[in-house]
Amino acid sequence: MNKILSPILFAFFISPLWPLGPNPLPGDPFVIINKTTNELALIEDNKVQTVVSVGTGKTQELTPEGLFTITVKAENPYYRRKDIPGGDPDNPLGTRWIGFDAENTDGRIYGIHGTNQPASIGKYVSQGCIRTQNEVISSLYPLIPLGTKILVTSTNKPFEILAKEHGAIH
Repeated sequence: MNKILSPILFAFFISPLWPLGPNPLPGDPFVIINKTTNELALIEDNKVQTVVSVGTGKTQELTPEGLFTITVKAENPYYRRKDIPGGDPDNPLGTRWIGFDAENTDGRIYGIHGTNQPASIGKYVSQGCIRTQNEVISSLYPLIPLGTKILVTSTNKPFEILAKEHGAIH
């Protein structure tokens, strides 16, 4: 039994059906952040569903690039750096937090979040996070489950091409 079960388990864990695999499956939600244009695209059901403006790092290095996984979600997130509770109008994280595992972190350092400074959207202003309007993050929040893949890149390629290259659109 163990000789049969081991190859089956091995095949399952390396298969594209395993949720922590390297790429999304066609049709799965997939988020792409393009730092060149400061835009976020939500890919789902084999097409680009929406594109919104975001703010990214003050310098190119502050917002890490790569393929990551959404690992944490929070409503009215607490801002630890300045001890500001969630829901407070002074909280720079806004109304929602969608964290991902960039640079071997746990999803509490880098994330997509709302902001109490809507005029900063579309600019290079953050310490590394990706910010967008509270209304936008509130509408995206239920559409992006834990385990969703997120690509952060700087490119001139269209979102549809990036999604095809990463398997989110076939």
